[in-house]
Amino acid sequence: MNRRKLSIIAGFSYFIIFFAAIFANFYVIETILKTPLETVTNNDFMIRLGIIAFLITVVFDVVVAWALYLLYKTHYLSTLSTYFRMMHAAIMGVAIFTLPLTLKATNDTDVLNYINTFNTIWLIGLFFFGIHLILLGRIIKTPKFITLFLILAGLMYMIDTCAHFLLADYEKYSSVFLTLVATPSIVGEMSLAIWLLFKGFKHSIQ
Repeated sequence: MNRRKLSIIAGFSYFIIFFAAIFANFYVIETILKTPLETVTNNDFMIRLGIIAFLITVVFDVVVAWALYLLYKTHYLSTLSTYFRMMHAAIMGVAIFTLPLTLKATNDTDVLNYINTFNTIWLIGLFFFGIHLILLGRIIKTPKFITLFLILAGLMYMIDTCAHFLLADYEKYSSVFLTLVATPSIVGEMSLAIWLLFKGFKHSIQ
């Protein structure tokens, strides 16, 4: 497979991850948090769709890891970067295990406990994902602004995970941390996806 095709696969897979994750996290999980037992009782199909959406993100996370490795395998950090992304995917797969349990819960407390467990495990996975982004920013040589945002996003993921565990009053600053993580992550990863899909490896090999 030539590098242009790998670039398209990586970019397309990134977009699938974006849309699946947005639906699963910002719609399904947020809906459960607002009305836990009511959602489980009256809208269980939405939760099942959310589980499938999260599974899709894990599958295409592996695809992206594979494609990026092949694209940049000559770089000495490529293997290490791939390992950290695979660690994130594996941890995410473990976290998803808690979501079907919400469907059997009989009270708000149990539902929220399962969701909190899911979020905590995922949060640990994001720490390793942050390392992957930092390494990826070092591996990719162009465009420069993308590498900058990838490294910044990676640092923010790691800082946010540490803050969750170090700050007893993290919730007071959660909106600030969300902004600090989301802004460079969306700009960096979305820009990378667009570049890979439309411009990456068209004329030259890096």
